[in-house]
Amino acid sequence: MSSKLPGDKNNHKPQLPEPFRELVKSMNDFFTDKPMRGFLQSIDDFFKTPFPVGSSFHVETVETGQEYIISAELPGVKKEQIQLNITGNYLTITVENKEIETEENDLTHVYRRKFVQQQSSRTIALPHTINEKSVKASYRDGLLQIRIPQEKGKVIDIDE
Repeated sequence: MSSKLPGDKNNHKPQLPEPFRELVKSMNDFFTDKPMRGFLQSIDDFFKTPFPVGSSFHVETVETGQEYIISAELPGVKKEQIQLNITGNYLTITVENKEIETEENDLTHVYRRKFVQQQSSRTIALPHTINEKSVKASYRDGLLQIRIPQEKGKVIDIDE
């Protein structure tokens, strides 16, 4: 038995007929030359990371019996970029990043300024209304830790 294809006498890659060879070459040129190459590269980059780095962050909630400890991993984030908001029994952690990128080229007289704003937030629901005066928050080495005391409601005895 031979592993050769029927039209492959010397085990060479079969040649495409002349009109198809030009068509394939034209298609290859189209997808490898600019601007298509840059466009296709940006699509590839999007699907590798569809959401910008830092668009979401890991949050963990632990109940100890006396308090809820909410930890958020925020590496590389400055304390000024973090905002905490309490509404009823919801705690929202928001991280906002604002940057201005400027490029100047005096030789070609091209000036460009780009304003980048990214915002990411996570909302945690707790089973009771949060007393914002008793909430403690700390941020160190990229770890935000929020401590919310568990409030005990009044126990009502039922008469017979």
